[in-house]
Amino acid sequence: MRATADKSRVRRGTHRTSGKRGIHVAEQSISCPSCGKKIPLTRALRADIEASLKEEYDRRLEEERERAEKDAAKKAERKLAQEMGSLKDQITEQAKALEDAHRLELAMRKRERELERKQADLDVTIARQLDDERKKIVTDAQQRLTEEHRLKDAEKERQLADMRRQIEDLKRKAEQGSQQLQGEAGEGELESILRGSFPSDDISGIGQGVRGADVHHVVVDARGAKAGAILWECKNTRHWSNDWIAKLKQDQRALHADLAVLVTACLPKGCTRFAIIDGVLVSDFACAASLAAVLRGHLLQLAQARHAAMNKEEKLELLYRYLSGVEFRQRVEAVVEAFTAMRKDLEQERRAAERQWARRTKQIDAVTFNVSGMYGDLQGLMPALPSIPLLESSEGEIEAA
Repeated sequence: MRATADKSRVRRGTHRTSGKRGIHVAEQSISCPSCGKKIPLTRALRADIEASLKEEYDRRLEEERERAEKDAAKKAERKLAQEMGSLKDQITEQAKALEDAHRLELAMRKRERELERKQADLDVTIARQLDDERKKIVTDAQQRLTEEHRLKDAEKERQLADMRRQIEDLKRKAEQGSQQLQGEAGEGELESILRGSFPSDDISGIGQGVRGADVHHVVVDARGAKAGAILWECKNTRHWSNDWIAKLKQDQRALHADLAVLVTACLPKGCTRFAIIDGVLVSDFACAASLAAVLRGHLLQLAQARHAAMNKEEKLELLYRYLSGVEFRQRVEAVVEAFTAMRKDLEQERRAAERQWARRTKQIDAVTFNVSGMYGDLQGLMPALPSIPLLESSEGEIEAA
């Protein structure tokens, strides 16, 4: 309406003017309603049009801005919905992995308890087998030995009485020969005394430069069988040396002698005439002959006892050899080694399971912690986002750990 009125006024106020070249141009004007002054129509119309255009521009700009904001909001909502869907899928997968890990841990713990139970059963079984085997061996040996001992006790007592009489006779002979050896210091004199006292024995001197003692005395019984051996060493010095004992024991082992005797002019401190030092008999020269008779009688007695109870001794020896021999030890070692190997395998399985549990627990804790943190960040941006109890409980367990 306003534009129509303005145009009407423009038409009514139109008059022509002449220019410099004599051309008349129509000048449009309008009258001010207040003061009646003529105002050129072109300026007012331009301002009005500019205002109208500016208003239209502002309106369209506002519409475009609102439209852009709506589009951006829709895009953001779609993107957020996609991210939420992906996050929910990821959380679901992590929750499933956590549940699988818990099931695996329960299975591994059950397996560990089963291994411990089997190990305990194995310990008891092996202990029972060893006890049964030992009891069986001992029972069989006791039965055999009891029967043999009952039959030969009487014979043994008679033989012991005969041996006692022989020992007394040998002691009397030794006392008679002790005066001959008193004061002598050489192995030659000792060898002569031994040969004179025991002519049936095999007595030989060990020459100088040859490794060994001075006299090797082999005791021979009435049947001409070897009853044992005595190794003699003579020392005619003023000072005692402990090294003599060790050397004589080495010579004894080398010559397989049953007894070793050191005859010396200088006895060790605390010894008057006779002593036993580390399994070696030590004597002065005055007691050497008597000691030889006693030792010889002892070897004869042992030989006769072994001969009288040969079967019994053989069985005892067989039993002793079996229990102290390589075969029995190897059997026991085989059982123990098998038990040790099984125990070692069980320990290795347990340690491997514990390492695997620890590694998977750390991985699960890290995943759960990161997912909980990411979901917490989203809840901070979107308070209306629902909570997931499984994540909250898992996060609490991690913090407590």
